[in-house]
Amino acid sequence: MVHTGYNPALVALSVAIAIFASYTALDLGARVHNAAPGRRIAWIGGAALAMGGGIWSMHFIGMLAFEMGMPTSYEAGLTVLSLVIAIGATGGAFAWVGRPGAKAQDILVSGTLMGIGIAGMHFIGMTALHMPGSVTYNLLLAAVSVLIAVTAATVGLWLTFRNHGAWQKIIAAFVMGFAVSGMHYTGMAAASFTTGETGAHASHVTGLAPSQQNLALFVGAATFLTLFLAMLASSIDQQRVQRELSNSEARFRAAIQAVRGVLWTNDAEGRMVGEQPGWSAITGQSFEEYQGFGWANAVHPDDSRSSVDAWNETVREKRTFVHEHRVRVSDGTWRHFAIRAVPVLAPDGSIREWVGVHTDITEQREAEAELRESNEEIQRYAYIVSHDLRAPLVNVMGFTSELDATREDIRSALKSHPDAERIDADLGEALGFISAAVTRMESLIAAILKLSREGRRSFRPEPLDLHALLQRLADAQRHQTDAAGAEVVVARDLPRITADRLALEQIFGNLLDNAVKYLDPTRAGRITVTAAAVGPRIRIDVSDNGRGIAERDHSRVFELFRRSGAQDRPGEGIGLAHVKALVRSLSGRIDVASKLGEGTTFSVTLPRGSATAVYEGVSATSLAAE
Repeated sequence: MVHTGYNPALVALSVAIAIFASYTALDLGARVHNAAPGRRIAWIGGAALAMGGGIWSMHFIGMLAFEMGMPTSYEAGLTVLSLVIAIGATGGAFAWVGRPGAKAQDILVSGTLMGIGIAGMHFIGMTALHMPGSVTYNLLLAAVSVLIAVTAATVGLWLTFRNHGAWQKIIAAFVMGFAVSGMHYTGMAAASFTTGETGAHASHVTGLAPSQQNLALFVGAATFLTLFLAMLASSIDQQRVQRELSNSEARFRAAIQAVRGVLWTNDAEGRMVGEQPGWSAITGQSFEEYQGFGWANAVHPDDSRSSVDAWNETVREKRTFVHEHRVRVSDGTWRHFAIRAVPVLAPDGSIREWVGVHTDITEQREAEAELRESNEEIQRYAYIVSHDLRAPLVNVMGFTSELDATREDIRSALKSHPDAERIDADLGEALGFISAAVTRMESLIAAILKLSREGRRSFRPEPLDLHALLQRLADAQRHQTDAAGAEVVVARDLPRITADRLALEQIFGNLLDNAVKYLDPTRAGRITVTAAAVGPRIRIDVSDNGRGIAERDHSRVFELFRRSGAQDRPGEGIGLAHVKALVRSLSGRIDVASKLGEGTTFSVTLPRGSATAVYEGVSATSLAAE
């Protein structure tokens, strides 16, 4: 048996290399997962070179630190092979766990591959050792060293591909570096050396040969240089990422300013933390005034309660916050702002912070108020005019009836007149024209009054099941549908919506009635009702395979008293005008797509619900502003 020992300086150097290599590999490997395809390969190669090369260097210097009192040398081929195995196994492990779609359990596969590769590097490196003697292994200790390698590699990869800060990364590098060193020296402890019959030194050599010392220093310096260059590349890439983030932030802030918005951030509970220059600019509040929940003091007292309630409901659901309220600006006036805030989630799913935008919509709301006032004035004017027109119309109708009642007297008085028959016929024709015109005038006035009343009607939004509502409308028209030999198909996946029930029944009842009325008698009629999400809105399509509408009439069909195509169906031309007025009152829009001889689709796009999103979920977070 050969008495062995270690050179403390080279042992310390090997451990330092292991720690430095671990830190470098952790830093490079963390970039693999989110890198672009071309850069991903480069980062995998860099991480493999840092980890594999660093571990090999640590192993080689550890071998040089080993003192056993006999001359030793290393076979170049096996030594290089051990380096290739270390780099290859490490690169394969990083590539497998860093590929797109990799799952947590893939770390076990990669850790096993890397650990076995490291152990293989170690024992092949031991095989490259030439000396005048032999080596035997304690299988239990050798197995423990392999287990340490696999465990260290798995832990290292797990630390690499999870979010961590600089201090966590440093701690992880120390843990992994000591683990890798422990694997090496456990593997060395598993080896027992015996001298041959010749070639052994008579006494144990306690010093290190100058050539070995120089070789160790050369390998260490080369390794540190390689790792330094890898860290330099990482630093340059980090600067590139920072520039991209800075440019992205600048573009984002410019976009916010372009839409007259103010950017702010809150913590998970709604407290303002850090400097908020945008909020300070619009409200005039200082940092001391708006920090925490002080920002709520700038919200109008009448809007504060609803804002708090809406915020709590949204926080409870971890969803986008959409709301409106008035804010006191720096000049002391109140202005309307639309708010949209998005939660930033932590890896565990909890809210880390909120990023939001306040957009000044004061001019928009003032314009809408003026428009509403103008519409109300027009509606009042239409009501008054229609009402006043009815008075003379009643007189016309009355006197026409009296003239019709005196026809017999006139006929008797003119009985001996040679033109009596002609005069009676002309009088009857004139009274018929007057009566028809009066009836037409009465229907037009009734239509105007109906539209005027709808414009003044108060809507009562309520949650509605669109499928159930539209199916009831289709069932109510089943008699007309069956008479026309048609079918109405209402999709079962229609979403829920918050709107006025009566308004929806009038809108879609009218559209279904028109679809049945204007089917093509030459083919079986089919009417379908479907829906699709369009952002925060819902588009409901009522399609038929009927006559179709000429393209020149697409915009005219919504005009009051205008009809298109053959006038062979009863109607006054007010149905679609009424539908359009109702849709606009619900803050929606209606469009038509049609081709003659093929069919027509009316698309009604409506808001899904109220301005503030409400969802079901976990418990709410309270605001101090309550």
